[in-house]
Amino acid sequence: MGLNFDLSNDISGIIAALMVLAFVFYLSRRPSLRPSKKQNVIEWAIDFVNGIVKSAIPGEEGRKFYGLAFVMFLFIFMANQLGLFLQVTVGNTNWVKSPTSNPIVTMSLAAIVLLLSHYYGVKKWGFGQYLKNYARPVAFLTPINILEEFTNFLTLSLRLYGNIYAGEILLKLLAQFMHSFGVVSFIPGALLEMVWQAFSVFIGSIQAYIFVTLAMVYISGKLEQE
Repeated sequence: MGLNFDLSNDISGIIAALMVLAFVFYLSRRPSLRPSKKQNVIEWAIDFVNGIVKSAIPGEEGRKFYGLAFVMFLFIFMANQLGLFLQVTVGNTNWVKSPTSNPIVTMSLAAIVLLLSHYYGVKKWGFGQYLKNYARPVAFLTPINILEEFTNFLTLSLRLYGNIYAGEILLKLLAQFMHSFGVVSFIPGALLEMVWQAFSVFIGSIQAYIFVTLAMVYISGKLEQE
């Protein structure tokens, strides 16, 4: 019907979503008042993400975003890590990778956040008052406030994409280096590959945290007046 789909994005995104499902299902089975180590992990993750929401949207108003933030954090975290341990390339197509290494995926995630922020802003203030909020704190800043909607979208999506894409490219270059000069390049290349993979795990975690934090900040900006 005139729509084009990137099958590699679809496959990678579904795998990341299934990883989240398996992770949460495994940790949350048979909860009890005397929590097991598994239950402690999932409770810590929930408290951690809830803390992100509370820092941006305090009070009861933020409670409705706990689920959104938790699922988005886990999905982005899993998506960022997927390409580090699983890549399937057939021909010139990388069928399985980190889905967040594609700008269409990260822009889709950013669009979800920004559309929800507008929805809840209109729901709280009413359409007329919501538009007037663009003239705050002073009317002559209205063009800048409108422009900020586009810059928020770009920075939220492209920051995540750029970090994950650059990491995957460097891993590919290191893999090529490992096999370029035989044993001479294999050992240092393998060491560099392991170091960069460990660093990429850290970067992927930080980017998931930053994305969710900024997402809650942007939503908070629509719910609070200057």
